[in-house]
Amino acid sequence: MTVSSLLQALSEDPSFSRHIFTVKEFPRSDAEYGTCSLSSRISAYLNTKGIRLYRHQAAAMDAAMSGENIVLATSTASGKTLAFLLPVFETLGRDPESTALFLYPTKALANDQLKAVQELESGTGIRVSPALYDGDTPADKRPRIRRSARIILTNPHELHQILPWHHQWSSFFRGLSFIVIDEAHRYRGVPGSQMAFLIRRLLRLCRHYGSDPRCFLSSATLANPLEFAERCCGLPFTLIEGDSAPRGPRHFVMINPYDDPDRPSSLNKEAADLITECIRHRIQSLVFTGSRKTAELVALRARERMVRTRQGRSEELCSYRAGYLPEERRMIEERLKSGDLRCVVSTNALELGIDIGSLDAVIMAGYPGTMMATWQQAGRAGRNGTPSAAFLIGGGDPLDQYFLRHPDLFFGAPLERAIIDLGNPYILSGQILCAAAELPITPENIQLFGTEIGPAIDALLQERLISKTPRGLVYSGSRRPHELVRMGSISPDSFRVVTEGRTLETMDRNQAFREAHQGAVLLHQGDQYLVDSLDIAHGIIRVSKTEVDYYTRPLKSVEIAVREVIETKTIHDVPISFGDVEVTEQYYAYKIIRGDTLLGVEALDLPPLTFATRALWFSPPEGTREVIQAGGSDPDGGLHGSEHAFIAMMPLYVLCDRWDIGGVSLPMHPETGRPLVFVYDGYEGGIGLSEKAYSLFEEISTHALQLVQECPCETGCPACIFSPKCGNDNQPLDKRATVTILKSLCPSGHPEGAIPFLPASMVSDAESSEK
Repeated sequence: MTVSSLLQALSEDPSFSRHIFTVKEFPRSDAEYGTCSLSSRISAYLNTKGIRLYRHQAAAMDAAMSGENIVLATSTASGKTLAFLLPVFETLGRDPESTALFLYPTKALANDQLKAVQELESGTGIRVSPALYDGDTPADKRPRIRRSARIILTNPHELHQILPWHHQWSSFFRGLSFIVIDEAHRYRGVPGSQMAFLIRRLLRLCRHYGSDPRCFLSSATLANPLEFAERCCGLPFTLIEGDSAPRGPRHFVMINPYDDPDRPSSLNKEAADLITECIRHRIQSLVFTGSRKTAELVALRARERMVRTRQGRSEELCSYRAGYLPEERRMIEERLKSGDLRCVVSTNALELGIDIGSLDAVIMAGYPGTMMATWQQAGRAGRNGTPSAAFLIGGGDPLDQYFLRHPDLFFGAPLERAIIDLGNPYILSGQILCAAAELPITPENIQLFGTEIGPAIDALLQERLISKTPRGLVYSGSRRPHELVRMGSISPDSFRVVTEGRTLETMDRNQAFREAHQGAVLLHQGDQYLVDSLDIAHGIIRVSKTEVDYYTRPLKSVEIAVREVIETKTIHDVPISFGDVEVTEQYYAYKIIRGDTLLGVEALDLPPLTFATRALWFSPPEGTREVIQAGGSDPDGGLHGSEHAFIAMMPLYVLCDRWDIGGVSLPMHPETGRPLVFVYDGYEGGIGLSEKAYSLFEEISTHALQLVQECPCETGCPACIFSPKCGNDNQPLDKRATVTILKSLCPSGHPEGAIPFLPASMVSDAESSEK
């Protein structure tokens, strides 16, 4: 069977075709080749393999060998690995003392890429003795690797633990010529801030040992790759972009399960049905979902349908996500690559460039949250130039439905900007402590850590965690700082999910409170587990296997207090502020739900989660409340709806996930005596998201208004003002009041390039014309 036969079958099946909104074809594109100067050994290897360099690979090679720092930003499956391997091998082949450090976001990807390095070593005869060095590396092998390996493949978590032992790595750091950061786009938000400081600490140690390595960043396409790379490493970079690799013909299919209110489907059902059809047509597929729970639910539902319809074997399908143990994940990867598995349902864990062979189709169960992630995921299919298909099944939430109504905007949407915030005081303080423990911080290298380091150093000196000495600032605390700072997170907390003495998975404190409170139903590889207890003191979640016909959903309240107003502006008589706040989130109960039926609500006894962060906030103009009440609407529901709509449209402008952002609407804030909407960063200290939204307030508000106005519903629905993460169970909400408030925020109309609003009466016609 072929992708074409699958698409033909779907178009002829009314149960599928009635939900297909848009089909866009991308024609085959031919390769563009380039040339560069290569040593005889590398040239011979490429000739033997029949490899011609693409134009972007040759350009990267030339720039890197000229001593420049490179950021290579091209699409999935464009040969980025070979692009950074060539200058590294060329350099190590010329200088026997040179070394290179490769950083990957996961152990799995490092394991996978080791094979490519070993193959190039074998084929060229350039001895580099590559080795993995991570938490799984046996202690008795580590000294030999430090002595003999010229290419080390590791991850930021392990590098963080290596740096305090830099004296054991003096020879390696002395010869370090290249620092390669693969999948660099993953390092944004908190992981990006941590990574930026980690690279600065590494470069400081390299200079201490007399080396000055070049950096090579391999990234997905971004709106600001050059700015991102320079922010990440603190160095000037040269940008190489423009994809010159070949592409097979591709179909991109947009599906809306919610387009027919009389016969609504669901995201999970549509995904499960499509999986079954792919397996029936012997199409190997990869399914991306937006959460760990959804991955398990979709896999479970697809298995049930396969058994019920007798199409395929349930063993041909499995789920894959963060939290699984390494050996379990590696087995799934190998089964997918070998063809033993016809479908894997995954979170974004398989969005990375792990070699899982050639896939025929990708199914995205819900918009991935960013255009960058969308094209990364879609690019996992057809990696060998064969025809492929990508299916986007829209969820019922606002941004998904917005794009389904405007496919031209979706396909023409610019990529997002990646944000790295170097000013988070919690991240900065921890990184300063680590740096001071590694080497004294001197006036010569203090500015490596950014312009906001002064207040952080003053605070640490006052707390006696660092001390001034003739050699510089040194760490003077009692605990090892590297154990207190977790790469990729601000919180050091980690919880293990345990059953019968076996660890199923791990999660952080927020996930534990949200998904694994006592009484919660957890899913793991399609099996249900009931949470027996959440041991906060020891970080253990005890579960037992169960079979129930319900699921659970937590409820939470949010309190927010303004600590400092950093900036205020007025737009159309609306005061908008940005500053420091303190947020208290309290998970107080959970709902037990069977299908669409509420079975009950159970109280929770969990401590509050309190953290300092940054937020923007605004209040509707004076008199808005009275206008809404006079029209018979609920002003509190309008305030709540405007909060949801604003947050829903933020990912159009800021590279973030809706779970990175929090919001709260208050009919009367105790400090101001006025109604306020807060939108805050969901991380301690803030990561620059609300600050970016503050600068783009008019644009985001205008698109939020457009989103709500054009939705054909009468009173509000998941496609406009409902939020899947609302801790107040989406109560109260009022669509008419929401429109009134959003209009008061942007009375001047649309920002340049915005789509004209569609009257509600025209929406159904516009939608039908897109099918």
